[in-house]
Amino acid sequence: MPVDLGLPAPRAAATGTAAASAGAAASAGAAASAEDRPGTPALVDRFGRVAHDLRVSLTDRCNLRCEYCMPPEGFDWMPTAQVLTDDEVIRLIAIAVERLGVREVRFTGGEPLLRKGLERIVAATAALRTAAGDAPETSLTTNGLGLAHRAPALAEAGLARVNVSLDSLDRQTYAALTRRDRLPDVLAGIEAADAAGLRPVKINAVLLRGLNESHAPDLLAFALRHGYELRFIEQMPLGPPEMWRRGDMLSAQEILQSLATRFHLTPHDPAERGAAPAERYAVAPTDDLPGGAVGVIASVTQPFCGACDRTRVTADGQVRTCLFSRAETDLRALLRAGVDDESLAEVWRTAMWGKLAGHGIDDPGFLQPQRPMSAIGG
Repeated sequence: MPVDLGLPAPRAAATGTAAASAGAAASAGAAASAEDRPGTPALVDRFGRVAHDLRVSLTDRCNLRCEYCMPPEGFDWMPTAQVLTDDEVIRLIAIAVERLGVREVRFTGGEPLLRKGLERIVAATAALRTAAGDAPETSLTTNGLGLAHRAPALAEAGLARVNVSLDSLDRQTYAALTRRDRLPDVLAGIEAADAAGLRPVKINAVLLRGLNESHAPDLLAFALRHGYELRFIEQMPLGPPEMWRRGDMLSAQEILQSLATRFHLTPHDPAERGAAPAERYAVAPTDDLPGGAVGVIASVTQPFCGACDRTRVTADGQVRTCLFSRAETDLRALLRAGVDDESLAEVWRTAMWGKLAGHGIDDPGFLQPQRPMSAIGG
């Protein structure tokens, strides 16, 4: 049953091309009815969730070939003509912040540092203001390659912080996981981001059985020593279908058990978590390390869909209501057809109204998204 949000009556439906796309989006959202949507300008769904966090993929291209993300040869990348231009990206972000209540914008990929116009897009985003008059919080998820050279310019453009993927501190293991011998470059990028003030620097790590499953304590020691915040992420079914086997995934419980061999962890108050994907733990100091915090994102074994506050736009301009969604709503076609901002906003609202209750990984009929993670955006 829909949750009573205490909001005004439904607004009138969009007209013309926008209405047609809005209807398609509603159909994709499990027969959600746009007529039942409250009249709020925010991105609400039928289960009482409100999306304030926008993930924007800037490219599907990547310069690593991580085991859990793509095959050694990579994928066929999107043709350039299909990818949103810088101006189109900026326009959609402005609609999200100024009309739809988005307060946080994270740039993802693929590898977003491969986007030549990244600094311009960041600066345009940082110049926007929410309804409360605040600049949106900006962040970047990156593999760190090239970050050492671009961190100062990104900070100057208005980027607030970064999340950097780092699955091992052992150079040989890192090369095996990513199929590229680039660990020194990543470590240099992390250091440069910290020096540029892109804090807190967050480290994202995925552990795979038989490859880096024993590396959790070393990664946490590294993060504590340098003042970074480490987050472990359960491997998700977002690479090529044949590459994900649940038995190869280290669960959140297994990760915590590994950390407990060296550190004393205390769970944070669950009430403090809000819509954050990571369950956080306080880490007690040791004889040679300061204390700190560590997070675990258990998307598979302990889904947090009920508190999700995210909406996503792919590099080719498709709205996705969930990382695992198999339906998308095309904003690029509307942009290029000359549809006005409010009609675009209305299509986006309708798409989010159709968001499903959860990703359903444990459902017998679960199917992976047709797109891999690199094409969706993290």
